[in-house]
Amino acid sequence: MLAWHHRVVPRVSQDQLDARRQEILGAARACFARHGYEGATVRRLEEATGLSRGAIFHHFRDKDSLFLAVAEDDAAAMVATVARNGLVQVMRDLLAGATSPDTTGWLGSQLEVSRRLRTDPAFARRWAERSASLAEATRERLARQRDAGVLRDDVPIETLARFLELAYDGLVLQLAMARPAGDLGPVLDLVEEAVRRPGH
Repeated sequence: MLAWHHRVVPRVSQDQLDARRQEILGAARACFARHGYEGATVRRLEEATGLSRGAIFHHFRDKDSLFLAVAEDDAAAMVATVARNGLVQVMRDLLAGATSPDTTGWLGSQLEVSRRLRTDPAFARRWAERSASLAEATRERLARQRDAGVLRDDVPIETLARFLELAYDGLVLQLAMARPAGDLGPVLDLVEEAVRRPGH
């Protein structure tokens, strides 16, 4: 009878797995931004991450799941910033980092989300609940500001939220088209003033 000897394989810690996952997301974000969803082939994803397809898809079921994870990661970071500092601060952060690789990668993934929402009904359904959490964070923050007397009270919160979302979408488009942004700081000041109660 053969005796089986089990070699002890060191377990990879959850921290190591999370770190590897974040590395993959960061490299994939840049790859999707540079090449678009269709152009970000598995070979390009392997080159960007420095990992084999087996290693990448150990963490993510397929390319679609990887793209959705990138987009969700971006949306979660945005929800946290909106809840803490509001949508105008997200816009200010975007503007401040407009030329950094992180921001350009993020912009690219935002545009790719927009494109897929128009062309891919299955993606649109999966994305609906993610965008709902961002909308909810925006409206909750606006409600808190109104309760604190900072926000104008002559316009419904829903209208203010849609106004801010339009301003945000316009800024993303402006940056994505690589138009000379000039100094958009005063424009964002105006957006912020438009939703505030006079004197605040």
